[in-house]
Amino acid sequence: MSAHDNSHDLEVRDSNVVDRFEDPGHPDHQPRKGDTDPKANKKAERQVLFLFAVSVLGTIGFVVAYFALPPGDTAESMRTSNLALGGALAFALLGIGTGAIHWAKALMNDHEKSEERHLQRSDDETRAAAVEVLAEGTADSGISRRGALKGAVVSALALFPITIALPLIGNIGEDWNVGKLKHTIWKKGVRLSRDPNGRPIKASDVTIGSVFHVIPDNLEEHHETGDYMDQKAKAVVLLVRLDPRDLKADQSPAGETWSYDGIVAYSKICTHVGCPVALYEQQTHHLLCPCHQSTFDIADGARVVFGPAKRPLPQLPITVDDEGYLVAQSDFTQPVGPSFWERETK
Repeated sequence: MSAHDNSHDLEVRDSNVVDRFEDPGHPDHQPRKGDTDPKANKKAERQVLFLFAVSVLGTIGFVVAYFALPPGDTAESMRTSNLALGGALAFALLGIGTGAIHWAKALMNDHEKSEERHLQRSDDETRAAAVEVLAEGTADSGISRRGALKGAVVSALALFPITIALPLIGNIGEDWNVGKLKHTIWKKGVRLSRDPNGRPIKASDVTIGSVFHVIPDNLEEHHETGDYMDQKAKAVVLLVRLDPRDLKADQSPAGETWSYDGIVAYSKICTHVGCPVALYEQQTHHLLCPCHQSTFDIADGARVVFGPAKRPLPQLPITVDDEGYLVAQSDFTQPVGPSFWERETK
């Protein structure tokens, strides 16, 4: 085929290209049952009213649960409080969301409309027309003639912010001294004990590859002071024994040895957002945080090898006492857990 023939074929094909499709229009409108049956319309209105009432009851339930079911100091009380608050909050949000959707689908105008595309910034005349459309939509919603619905939606929207404000208001006057996060109850000579039975740990009990969840031996004293859970949350430790030949870093910056015969102790609190780091891979000597997969190498000073954490786990300096029990040399030398606004960084 010659070049002239190819050019002719291209011209024919170009002439058949459709510049734009004809607007097919909207399909035939199918009226809803509520559009033709007043009883069905009234039923839909009652359903919307019920959904907003559910939201109001959910907010009231949140307030009641907040005062009647405080978290307390036990896992059971905290679980009960969180379950009650979360359930009430779910109803408060679900009622508003489903009520608004059902109102729009069952009571508002559902006739299809189409508009020509226009520039991002409309002219003043178009903007004024848009305001008229919004006013038309407000009138179409029927809120002005549906007094019960108006009261329900206003009540639900007005009460819901209480679920956000109440915990904030309840914390007014609380102790906001974050400097306390810089220290735990670990100190020189405090024995390392098993969590949760509080039994002191001898170095001879720890075999290579074994893992112990550890609390300070002096933690029991804080049952009487009422801050047992607060102190435990900061002081929890993970103890692991490695072959001493596998340790790449077991000394402080000053050259002091912080481990004992391959036994190392690190804070269990992830330096990302504070989740418990408790998954140990014996072959790689890695500790894994289950929340966001931050990974720490305990053979190398618990440095971060993967994930969003930005600094190593704080190490608890340990040694043994005269009876062979593992004891702390001091408190952690840096704050445990996530960084905070008063933490000094180096």
